Amino acid sequence: MDNKFKNFFPNTKVYMLIIAVLLAIIFNYNKPVGIIGLVVYGILIIYNLKDSHTRDDEISRILEDITTNIDIAGKSTLSKIPLPLAIVDNRGEILWANSYFVGITSNKIFGQNINTLIADFDSNKIINKKINCYNKVTINNEYFDVLINPIEVNSEKQVKNYIILLYFINKTQYYNIYNTYNDEKPIIALIEVDNYDEVLKSTSEEDRPILIAEIEKHINAFSASVDGLIKKYDDNKYIMIFENKYLDTLVEKKFDILDDLRDIYFGNRIPATLSIGIGKNGNALGKTSDFAAAAKDLALGRGGDQVVIKDGDKLFFYGGKTKEVEKRTKVKARVVAHAISELIDQSSEVIIMGHESPDIDCIGSCLGMYRGCTERGKPAHILLNRSNDSIEKLLIKLKEVGEYNGIFIDNEEASERAINNPLLIIMDVHRKSFVEFPELLDMVSNIVVIDHHRKSADFIDNAVISYIEPYASSTCELTTEIIQYLTEKPKLREIEAQALMAGIYVDTKNFTFKTGVRTFEAAGFLKRLGADSVEVRKLFSDDFDTYVERSKLVSNAVIENGIAIAVHKGKVKNTLIIPQAADELLKINGIEASFVIAEVGSDVVISGRSLGSINVQLILESIGGGGHMTIAGAKLVNTPIADGLSMLKESIYKYLKESDKK
Repeated sequence: MDNKFKNFFPNTKVYMLIIAVLLAIIFNYNKPVGIIGLVVYGILIIYNLKDSHTRDDEISRILEDITTNIDIAGKSTLSKIPLPLAIVDNRGEILWANSYFVGITSNKIFGQNINTLIADFDSNKIINKKINCYNKVTINNEYFDVLINPIEVNSEKQVKNYIILLYFINKTQYYNIYNTYNDEKPIIALIEVDNYDEVLKSTSEEDRPILIAEIEKHINAFSASVDGLIKKYDDNKYIMIFENKYLDTLVEKKFDILDDLRDIYFGNRIPATLSIGIGKNGNALGKTSDFAAAAKDLALGRGGDQVVIKDGDKLFFYGGKTKEVEKRTKVKARVVAHAISELIDQSSEVIIMGHESPDIDCIGSCLGMYRGCTERGKPAHILLNRSNDSIEKLLIKLKEVGEYNGIFIDNEEASERAINNPLLIIMDVHRKSFVEFPELLDMVSNIVVIDHHRKSADFIDNAVISYIEPYASSTCELTTEIIQYLTEKPKLREIEAQALMAGIYVDTKNFTFKTGVRTFEAAGFLKRLGADSVEVRKLFSDDFDTYVERSKLVSNAVIENGIAIAVHKGKVKNTLIIPQAADELLKINGIEASFVIAEVGSDVVISGRSLGSINVQLILESIGGGGHMTIAGAKLVNTPIADGLSMLKESIYKYLKESDKK
């Protein structure tokens, strides 16, 4: 019957109520008839109750049959589903499993926890829909992907309870094919004996053939150890191709070919070192080769004697623990200077920019390049937003000379000048994130980089000219050489020559560290142009309070394993004492490396120094810093000093462990 007709007729209870009312009326007028009616009414009530009870029983029986049939069908479906299936509770305990699951595991699986099979099983993440699949679960040497289905069940405690259905899909064949593909993927390595000429020059004529043969023997043995194909395409350059499955072994051995080559001795006074660039996971062999070339360039730019692996956008570094050998030539400096002079001539103006919180090497080189540009008749400006303790005295002296009024500009003015697409020359830094105004890099198309720090992963990759020489003592030294070739008769103001000399003086620690023949040649040139040693020394003179503060900092140092760590207490008044204290600590007998850590504003600044046996650049690079083997620094933004100290100690421990010095 239609629902509208069912709703039109009242139900049985209403009928019985109407009959009762009518019987009451009849009983009031005719009692005998009313009594007969009551008897009939009673019979109707009994019949109605009995009929209702019978219907309820029938409905219950039908519902039970339906429920039983559904339950049987469900169990039959779960048990016969053609996939290994397990049901676990929200603690991971196995409640039930079908025969297929028992077949891939064992008969003793009930009551065990599923985390014996899925190590990272997390029911909370599953219930919150953060995980819907586990990939590559290994069971009895077979691989499975596990699909997950959490189901909420009733709980007497009115708390949500869940069971989790786990479907195991056998992907053994897929993963075996994938592993085979991954293992056999070609890896391209470009190998270069980075100090080949220097090593041969340091060896007597009769020993050179033996030395060359021994170097080639070690490199060929290195290739044979990974079943590689190697070809020599230059006196000191090789290309090697091998399978990816051997790469992990090389990493575990820390590329011991670097150490083996350094141990070769056949009369050579300089140990031979290798630079290896490895490319992997390119979408074609050509791309993988490009990765290898970029990796080798980076290894050479970081001083050589190391391995760089480029895996797509990821970079990994190994080695790099030896001192750089000076191998740049005046020919290269002349070629670079000629290229820069052409760019200067073609530009409307020049903007010169250093790194944030510039030091005397940065500002000195900027002043030198400023003079080189003006000597070629081009207007130039130096981007400097604010002064600091290390350059304050030099800036005061510049203000006393009227010629330098207006040459320093800030970010806002540099942005306005960028509209004319000027030449941008970046001094003493090559990392994008460390320049004074990073956004300016995207505003101009012609960029020149001049730096002496070891090349880092986030280098400026769109520079027209990138002159990065880690063998140089300072950027001021590089700038002094370039200036000599920018014009026929190079000229410098006395204050500019003093600033360049000061930069060399600071970075070499008074001509002690990283000082080569070229360093003294540059200093001699500056001396002839008016760099007075006494005036240079005045740029670094300290007041009495600074001297006392630095002395306290040195006295608080803690020494362990030949490494001194000094922590400055409170805020630093003069940031110059941080590197100065690190230098002072090296004067103490038994200290091979020193680190000074201090709070500067909301940041933590770390200065590292070494005598050469410990590479402070590698230590600080792992926490975001950089520099050279003997001189390095790091800045930890918005970091408490306690956290910075912990990071430093952890990096030192890791370095010592990898170097087997602990």
